[in-house]
Amino acid sequence: MVEITPKEKAAASSVFGDRTALAERYVQHLATSGMERGLLGPREVPRLWSRHVLNCAVVAELIPADAYVADVGSGAGLPGLTFALARPDLRLTLIEPLERRVTWLNEVIDDLGLDNVEVLRSRAELAVGQVKADVVTARAVSALNKLAPLTIPLLEGHGQVLAIKGRSAAEEIEKAAKVIRKLGGTDTSVLTVGEDLLEEPTTVVRIVVGR
Repeated sequence: MVEITPKEKAAASSVFGDRTALAERYVQHLATSGMERGLLGPREVPRLWSRHVLNCAVVAELIPADAYVADVGSGAGLPGLTFALARPDLRLTLIEPLERRVTWLNEVIDDLGLDNVEVLRSRAELAVGQVKADVVTARAVSALNKLAPLTIPLLEGHGQVLAIKGRSAAEEIEKAAKVIRKLGGTDTSVLTVGEDLLEEPTTVVRIVVGR
C-alpha cells in the first residue's frame, strides 16, 4: 500500500467522494505496474498522492458540468484519469502517442471499470478533426509556447485549455502571448486551486478560446 497522510486522506475524500476507493486502486496501479513499466520513477512513489494524484484532481473543479475533455500527453493518466475518477459527469479522451503507455492506460481503465474515458493513440496535432473538445488539459507536456499549438486546435474555435504549470507560469504566458492570440486565445490567466486541501496548491494556466 502507498502511505497516505490523514490530510491527504481528507483531501481525497473531498475530491473523489464515493469513488475514493477507486482512486486508491489507481494509486496502487501507479506504484506497481506504472513504476515497473517506466511511467514514473521509484522516487515518485512516496509522493504519489500529494504531488501527482491530488495535485491534478483538484483542477476538476474548473471544468464545466458534462464537458467533453481531451487530455494531451496523458502518460500515466495524469491529469486525465484523476478527472474521470473525480467527475463521472465528464467524457474524456486521453491522447497518448506511446503504445506501452496506451496499453497500460487501457488496462487500468478496464480494471477500474471507468466507462466515461477512452484512450486515443495519437500525437495531439494528428488528433485535430478526430477530437472536438470543450476543454483540453495537459500537465508536464511542454512550455506554453509549444503547448498552445498542440492544445488550442482541439477546441475548434471554442472552449478552454487548462494547463497544470509550476512557478514559471506567468513567464511562460508572456513568451507564448503572441502564439496564443494567433491561435484564437481571447483571455489567458493564472489560477490557483486546492488551497484549502493541499499543502502546495496547484497552479493552472487557463486559456479561453472564442467567447
